[in-house]
Amino acid sequence: MVVSVSERSRLAVVVWSVLVSQTFLYPGLEDLIAALGAPGDIQAGMWFLVAEFAAFITCAAVWGALSDASGRRTPWIVIGALGGAACYGSLTLFPSLGLGFEAVLVVRVLGGALTIGAFSLSITMLMDLSSSHGRNMGAAGIAIGLGAALGSVVGGQLSTVDPLVPLLASAAVLTFAALLVATVPDRAVGSARRTTGLLTRLRARRQLAIPYAFGFVDRMTAGFFSLVGVFYFRETFGLDAGAVGLTLALFFVPFALLQYPFGTWSDRIGRFLPVVGGSVAYGLGIIAVGLAPTYPLAAALMVIVGIFGALVSPTTMALVSDLVDPEESGTAMGGFNVFGSLGFLSGFLVGGTAVEIWGYLPAFVLVGGLELAIAVVAAPAVRSIGFDPTPTAETAR
Repeated sequence: MVVSVSERSRLAVVVWSVLVSQTFLYPGLEDLIAALGAPGDIQAGMWFLVAEFAAFITCAAVWGALSDASGRRTPWIVIGALGGAACYGSLTLFPSLGLGFEAVLVVRVLGGALTIGAFSLSITMLMDLSSSHGRNMGAAGIAIGLGAALGSVVGGQLSTVDPLVPLLASAAVLTFAALLVATVPDRAVGSARRTTGLLTRLRARRQLAIPYAFGFVDRMTAGFFSLVGVFYFRETFGLDAGAVGLTLALFFVPFALLQYPFGTWSDRIGRFLPVVGGSVAYGLGIIAVGLAPTYPLAAALMVIVGIFGALVSPTTMALVSDLVDPEESGTAMGGFNVFGSLGFLSGFLVGGTAVEIWGYLPAFVLVGGLELAIAVVAAPAVRSIGFDPTPTAETAR
């Protein structure tokens, strides 16, 4: 299969657009939820994020199954992106309409149900391109990281203009994603078999539980930083929303820029060292951020954590591609995003609850320790997965 750089790049921009639409809201979360009628505290922020990710969990595999059964990805991505844009835009009207925070949470659920389709299936379209799975998932990873990085920086600045402006920006980039994905050839392979549920798929391919477990814990750390990290840097070091956005970018920029080379590297050397070794270093880095006594040290550690996160993320997604046939890729990636969204949700709930009960440092130790634990427990299972290095000609393509 001949795959143009343009196809891979355009799909990466679609993934980037969906991520940037989410992260525009994070740096100014405290001010945004207050403008929407909620108390500006960590518990209200937690539920604002949980509402969206609960829908991600419920709907990710549904979108994947639909696309596998229909043999099409593009129409579903367009529907998801435009629907998500409409939900973001409608929230800007809520303060003037006098609707309560409960109504906001309902719209967040609906928006999450739609947006996860655009996110999961755009990554699946990257899976469809070729068998260079590390390269394809590296492209997805760099898009995810750059989306989070730009969203953190720009979202923080936009929120200083008005807390509701990031919502309008999110709607705009999702609309752009819908227009762009329509220009990419749809290479989905339709399944002649009846689409089965996620649990049935897991029973048939038990090894999928390995990348799913890593995806769960890795995304949990991201959810932790998205909620707890925002409040931690504001309360501990006295940063405003703009400075918090820049601080989060210290993690997301190296996390983004290194995913493509790390993913390609894993095509050559295998998945074990990037997944297991990277997870150990990543977990230790998270704990170190919580221990840092000064802001400059914490900021430097955020860069280091981003580097090790970039080692783990694309390789874990590539494991999913390694283990399934092309006609099952939508369902498999949907399952990965179900577990990833469960991880995000757990990051919000575990992080927010741990901070309320024990404080920030124990929360960092808890989440970093879970990353270490999955690396140690799952190391033999990762090593057991057979891996054939990508042929040189395809790697160079």
